[in-house]
Amino acid sequence: MSCAGDFITGQAARAVIGQPYFTAQISGTSSTVFGGIGGLAYANNALFATDANRLGLLPDNNRLLIFNNIGQMLPPADADIGPYMGRCPMCGGQASVVLGQPDFTTTPPATLPTPSASNMRLPTAVASDGRTLAVADTANNRVLIWRAIPATNGQPADIVLGQPDFGSVNLLPVSASTFRGPQGVWIQSGKLFVADTQNNRVLIWNSIPTQNNQPANVVLGQPNFTTAPPINQVNLSLPATANTMLSPVSVTSDGQRLYVTDLGFNRVLIWNSIPTSNQQPAEVEIGQVDFTQSIADDNTHLCAVAGTDSNGNPTYPAMCGATMNFPRFALSDGQGRLFVADSGDDRILVFNSIPAVNGARADVILGQPDEFGDVYSTPSSFIPTVTNLVISGSNVTPTPTSLAWDGTNLYVADATDYRIMVFTPERPDVPITGIVNAASRAIFALGSIVIGGTITDGNTVTATINGTGYTYKINAKDTVDSVAKGLTDAIDTANSGAGDPNASAIAEAGLATILLAARQPGVAGNSITIATSVSTSATITATASGASLSGGGNAATVAAGTLVTIFGSNLAESAANADLLEPQLPFELANVQVYFDSMRAPLLMVSPSQINAQVPFEMFGSNSVSAWVRVRHSDGSVTVTDAIGVPLDKAAPGIFADTSTSIEPRPALAYHGSSFATGTFSVDGGIQAGDIGNVVVGGNTYTYTVQSADTLASIRDAFIALINANPNELVVASAAGEFTRIRVQAKAPGSDGYGIALSTSVTTASTNTGGAQLTLTATHPVTCCANTAGAPLTTDNPATPGETIIVYGTGLGLNANNNAFSGTQYGGPTTSLLVSVSAQSGGSTVNVISDDYKIGSVGTNEIVLELPSTLTVNAQTRLTISQSFATSNVVTIPVGAGVMTKFQVNPQVGVTPAGTSVLFGITAQDAAGNTILNYSGTVHFTSTDANAVLPPDTTLTNGTGTFNVTFNTTGAQTVTATDLATGVSGTSVSVTVQ
Repeated sequence: MSCAGDFITGQAARAVIGQPYFTAQISGTSSTVFGGIGGLAYANNALFATDANRLGLLPDNNRLLIFNNIGQMLPPADADIGPYMGRCPMCGGQASVVLGQPDFTTTPPATLPTPSASNMRLPTAVASDGRTLAVADTANNRVLIWRAIPATNGQPADIVLGQPDFGSVNLLPVSASTFRGPQGVWIQSGKLFVADTQNNRVLIWNSIPTQNNQPANVVLGQPNFTTAPPINQVNLSLPATANTMLSPVSVTSDGQRLYVTDLGFNRVLIWNSIPTSNQQPAEVEIGQVDFTQSIADDNTHLCAVAGTDSNGNPTYPAMCGATMNFPRFALSDGQGRLFVADSGDDRILVFNSIPAVNGARADVILGQPDEFGDVYSTPSSFIPTVTNLVISGSNVTPTPTSLAWDGTNLYVADATDYRIMVFTPERPDVPITGIVNAASRAIFALGSIVIGGTITDGNTVTATINGTGYTYKINAKDTVDSVAKGLTDAIDTANSGAGDPNASAIAEAGLATILLAARQPGVAGNSITIATSVSTSATITATASGASLSGGGNAATVAAGTLVTIFGSNLAESAANADLLEPQLPFELANVQVYFDSMRAPLLMVSPSQINAQVPFEMFGSNSVSAWVRVRHSDGSVTVTDAIGVPLDKAAPGIFADTSTSIEPRPALAYHGSSFATGTFSVDGGIQAGDIGNVVVGGNTYTYTVQSADTLASIRDAFIALINANPNELVVASAAGEFTRIRVQAKAPGSDGYGIALSTSVTTASTNTGGAQLTLTATHPVTCCANTAGAPLTTDNPATPGETIIVYGTGLGLNANNNAFSGTQYGGPTTSLLVSVSAQSGGSTVNVISDDYKIGSVGTNEIVLELPSTLTVNAQTRLTISQSFATSNVVTIPVGAGVMTKFQVNPQVGVTPAGTSVLFGITAQDAAGNTILNYSGTVHFTSTDANAVLPPDTTLTNGTGTFNVTFNTTGAQTVTATDLATGVSGTSVSVTVQ
């Protein structure tokens, strides 16, 4: 058996009643589905729930549901739930009895019937001691009592309080036997307690009433039974004191103390013994600093100072663990713990001991990740998906209305989401941020500053990070690279060497660029501002990548099918690894099980501090799940972790990177994609009959005329067929897996396939007066960039601009064919589309060739990318992939020089006398201007001066060289260098010969 544990702040519910899974948000009228639950109670293995609420959340079904044998209906927290037991074995529940309606499917009519002993109008609270049942029938200004727990649907009540009989619904004068909108009821030790909400009082019967309209014995909040002055909620005339109340909405007791939730005064009142006299004052209050305050979230009195503003005045968090905002329920577990439904702050406050002083701070917060904010009402991002992931999450409690405790589980009424959440305290072995995408692990916000312009002695350049400026003064010997390095040092050596507190800086050698990374992972890094400035009339420039860092994300947001890593302690007694060659991963490994929404997850490895598992694909469609770890120990005992909320999106990509370093961004686990030179044509635009597309490969032109029934895919396939039908073609063509693109691959391996020209053109019929709609684009002018397919990218064997590479990730979501299965090796096809993927590298868009699950693997996505030809040489080129609003972690790849596309030919003078030797420099370059260090071709020279003395054919050293030319003809003359094998050339600027 599992031992009882502790709640932790931000934990998730383990089970949910009323929904097939946490985020379904289904409402209706049946034995399994309801509207907005207002009140809860538990007694003798039965859960009672009023299917109506005061929040205006529809439907109000005006009924009470009784869930008998609730302990057997929901498996215990330490249950060994087998694989394939359904989408969420701990979700659902079915009521046994309904009161207030004749059956489970009857809905309230538009015009409510005359009150009777068997109907209700807005029942908002329920109480039971296991023998007697009481319901606050709020809109009928009465309380209904059953002397025994009803066993049949629609069973009438035995006693009515607040009205002379069951057929009356009068608003009667204030007395010991009348109510006005009662919203709280409780039975304890043979006594009945009622929160007479709109009369601002609590009534106590010293024994359970045995006759209709029986008067109460004690009144709290008023001096006598006939006093209840009307209150103007805008201009309050009732001051807060220890013996007054404003709209009390619940009253409960643990047999020793009495707890009243004083909604209007934003507090909970505590009597240390059951009051016996009228208007007896409370001894303790929580939510306020003293009995005279009544401010919602009174942060200045109850919260610690968070900092100071620009004027030196103290600032405070919006809320903390001691504040309250319209609390609706307080409940003791009878074991020394107190729970408070702090509805205005969308949370449950947990006090591990009954407060003995005013303004006590809660020990644990449920429904929020910490005590200082409300993620439900103020999502952490304006990105739509982030907001959606908060709504109805397994770890949020929007406007909780009521609570119940069964000795093990805390039941929370979540009327907003038509559900009852079940929280269970267990072992705090996994932190609430301990389940993350196994590839990304953490997603840091990043930015950059680029230095440009020219060097002038005495200029200054300043980088400002979150309001703190760092300045570098330029000297005459500086270069733009050394300025970037100097400014980087100013950022990283500040604060006695600790550096800027918000971001770290790295200078990219040779690029005059400063890379900035938030010191803390997550979306908070996106709010770190960056700015640049230079001194007056400076010739140096500094350009920031944006107004703030960007790209920070939550690696704990995952997608169905994602491989996740669970970090924690005591997660296993020993380490074990699954056999990845087996077609199916195990659902238990070394006596360890992992559950998502109470469904067993496939396991890859377990250890005492880390587990690698897969989120089941069955979780698709939900935006939040509840996860926990179950361990069966060698002594036979079982431990279970507290449930952790895991936000889910349709796609939440992560890229696998080097795990041996924690310094971000980490090097990607990236590989060369092809042993053959490749190229890509993109087919885009619109469909218009008569458009004529031309794709040119080498010396061959392939032409297709668009038909009205065509699609972009059919046009792509037509070109592929034309190319492959030519037996003499130098390439083979195929469809890219992503977008409508044509991939061509040289038939000759290695560099023998380089340099095949690729181009396109589009014309249209003369009758199409608006011009062509079809667009065809060759992403590179020639085929290029073969390597050894599958070889890892390293600094010694880097990627080249224009090359096709492969990276691996996880979290790209469910594929279009819906044929990837939990824990099962993927069997194909390789063209089963996921949520559309885009990519960025080095500030440029990367062409996504394909993305899908890797055949023969579990949960691993293979992403094939064609790098831009404009990338510069950089051992740490940044790379990300994105899907909708979700962006992966930033990784780096080494990029070297690409395929040579030109010669840079530079004369050392602009004017020269005829007959004088002129020195020229020559460099073999790729499209981005990178020097081709391994160029080994032969260069031939020509000139516009037919009489010039030119050098013989030559080779270059490390891609560079010099040569001399003597011009003999006056005028503007140039020199052209040409590679004898490929025809690649470059022409100098003009030299004026005199």
